[in-house]
Amino acid sequence: MDAFHSPFIIPLGAFAVTIVAIVGGIWSDTLNKRIRADQRMAMLARGMSIDDIEKVLGKVKEEEHPPKDPLRSLGNARRAGILLVSFGIGVICFFVTLCVILEKRPVLAGAAAGLVPLAIGIGFFVDYNLQKRELSRFGMEIGTDQPLS
Repeated sequence: MDAFHSPFIIPLGAFAVTIVAIVGGIWSDTLNKRIRADQRMAMLARGMSIDDIEKVLGKVKEEEHPPKDPLRSLGNARRAGILLVSFGIGVICFFVTLCVILEKRPVLAGAAAGLVPLAIGIGFFVDYNLQKRELSRFGMEIGTDQPLS
C-alpha cells in the first residue's frame, strides 16, 4: 500500500503509457499489413488479376511521402529557430524579472529552463545555414528577397 504513495509512481506511469502506446502502434501497423497481405493472397487464389486487386485495395505504397521541397524545409528550420530562440529568451527574461520583483535569488534557477529551447533554436539556425550552404552548392541560390514557403 505504501508503494502507491511513492513520488516515482507518476513518472513510471507516464513511461508505461508511452511504451504501451509505441508498442501498440507498431503492433497495429504490423497487423494491418498482415491483413492486407492476406486479402491480396486470397484474391490471387480466387484468380483475380493484379490490376483488379489494385483497383479494390489500392496500390502498395513503397513511399507514402512525396519528395520534400528544399525551400520549404529551409523555411521551416528558420521559423522553428526563430520561435525557439524567442521562447527561450522570453522564459529567461520572465524569471529574471520575477527574481527582481520578488527579490529572491533562487528564482533565477528557473531561468535555466529557458536555456533548453534557446539551445535547440540555435541548433535550428545552424541547420538553416547548413541547408542554405548545401543548396548553394547544388546551384540553388537563396536570396533574402525570395519567400521561403
